[in-house]
Amino acid sequence: MKTRGAWCAVATAAMLVTVASGRGAAQDGIGLALGTTPPAVTIEDLDGRPVDLGQWVGKKPVLFEFWATWCPQCEALFPALERAHARFADRVDFVVIAVGVNQSPRSIRRHLERHPMPFTILWDGEGRAVRTFQAPTTSYVVVLDAAGKVVYTGAGAGQDVMAALGRAVAP
Repeated sequence: MKTRGAWCAVATAAMLVTVASGRGAAQDGIGLALGTTPPAVTIEDLDGRPVDLGQWVGKKPVLFEFWATWCPQCEALFPALERAHARFADRVDFVVIAVGVNQSPRSIRRHLERHPMPFTILWDGEGRAVRTFQAPTTSYVVVLDAAGKVVYTGAGAGQDVMAALGRAVAP
């Protein structure tokens, strides 16, 4: 476990360098390739129960965000995600994947008590989803259409989530 934790710390440091070099701007095509379907991966909910991310793939559009309580880009992106949720919640699933670096399910629960989020919140304590989705940083967003294909990837606070979801729900 210590090796995995150390790997996650190194991966997060690399992710932060990536976003810093890109100035946090949203960029289609970072991480997973557009038009692909993410491979299957199982992570956990905040109670430690396994959750297969594939349950959201190929049914209706879904937005995945890689998030951390300590991430200023995630905090800055939150209002845009809330607006998008208010507009698209009936047509799009919103899933937040809490990365397993410098936080725990307990600290996430405490954060959510003070700052509730209207999304499904999951825990990636082993970094499986980070690797599978090729997440370069926290605030990384992946939008899949109803067929389960990637239609958008981006990172940073300046992402146009509404436009990305508009592409995902378009007929």
